[in-house]
Amino acid sequence: MKQKYLVTIYITNYNYAQFIEKAIESVLNQTLQDYELFIIDDGSTDNSKDIIERYRNHEKVSIIYQQNKGLNITNNVAMRAANGKYIMRLDADDFLELNAIELMSQALERDDELGLVFPDYYYIDINGNRTGEEKRHNFEKDVSLYDQPAHGACTMVRLSYLRNLGGYNESFTCQDGYDLWIKFITHYKVTNITQPLFSYRRHGSNLTTNEEKILRTRKQIKSVFVKDHLRIPKTVAIIPVRDSFLKDVNIPLIKINGETLLENKIKEAIESKLIEHVIVSSSSKPIIDSINAKYLNHHKVSIQERPQSYSDINQSLYDTIKLSLEKFEAQKNEIEAVMTLAVEYPFTQADTIEEAINTMALFKSDSVMSVRPDNKMYFQHNGHTLKPILDQEKFTKYEREALYKGAGGIVLSSIENLKDNKSMVSGTISHVVIDQKTAFGIFSLFDYEVFKKLIS
Repeated sequence: MKQKYLVTIYITNYNYAQFIEKAIESVLNQTLQDYELFIIDDGSTDNSKDIIERYRNHEKVSIIYQQNKGLNITNNVAMRAANGKYIMRLDADDFLELNAIELMSQALERDDELGLVFPDYYYIDINGNRTGEEKRHNFEKDVSLYDQPAHGACTMVRLSYLRNLGGYNESFTCQDGYDLWIKFITHYKVTNITQPLFSYRRHGSNLTTNEEKILRTRKQIKSVFVKDHLRIPKTVAIIPVRDSFLKDVNIPLIKINGETLLENKIKEAIESKLIEHVIVSSSSKPIIDSINAKYLNHHKVSIQERPQSYSDINQSLYDTIKLSLEKFEAQKNEIEAVMTLAVEYPFTQADTIEEAINTMALFKSDSVMSVRPDNKMYFQHNGHTLKPILDQEKFTKYEREALYKGAGGIVLSSIENLKDNKSMVSGTISHVVIDQKTAFGIFSLFDYEVFKKLIS
């Protein structure tokens, strides 16, 4: 297809009549005018059409009405219709800075190997008031691990590269930006512009407020891509477990629907198609007897009795892992990665276990942790006062200052990294973000009472 414009911009709209005029005008007023604009309405039931039709006769505007096809189908509609060298989506509830198209297209024009460029952005409220600024790492200077994707909207890509990659996977109903990101970082060069070039509106109708759907879709995107394009490391899971009493309750032996927490953890590991084998390591007779009773002859489960000293609270977990691997490898089992699973997290499921393994394959990292973003305020006492560790309430939010806490009880390491550093969490560490329920752990009597309420 012959290129007619430098840039194709398309605005996707569904019932955003109150915002769409601002989005359209932000494109029409760009400093760079070598573009075409598609306005794609996905079956709106409000008065969006009345506003869109005002632009019917504009020389740069084409209008497409369709019936609820969803985001990725809409993305492919735009890709097929596009006549630009580069293409970018703008959501109807967001809007561009005046020089956004000029600066992003210039970056792509300077480097023929560059496939994707994205900017920083402002946060705005429903009324358009600026509430913050998102500052990403500088990809030219500070980034070697690409596990933090670009924002889906207002990311400009080279259209020929997008077509070479087959466009968007239409089986995914959200997270088009993550699908795009994985494809591009695997095949092409990506970079960013370290200044805000659009405003991202946060309100109750945003798709990004649906965390569970987002995280589930990311798991699926990783799984499909790794299965189709990459090699998955052969992985063994180790469940180190000791007696852990709260009052008269031994946490690993707490029962849910007739199944102990430990049995549930083993079941989730077994159900993962990416786990070669599961090793339960313990020095507790009640725990060993409990597992032997159910899994003694299971082809995918081994029970290992470790020395009592290995179960001490201050003892490094490395010794338990080393012992487990020595016995496993002595049977001529070749593995490339080892995962530890903590029994104290009762809601970790097989798909999250698999996501960690897919993440290691995808980003070629040495270790992977399950984490939860943490936006709480933290303080240190300096002898005179409590001093905030980070000024988290400031207007500008720097990516380098984002906080994460380990949660969910999943840690994965390559065997090579473990042997070199004698630590599971070392080398280049990537992460999987887990939902709030998966992050819940039982470490106190209060946690146990909350857990009982959650499952009742």
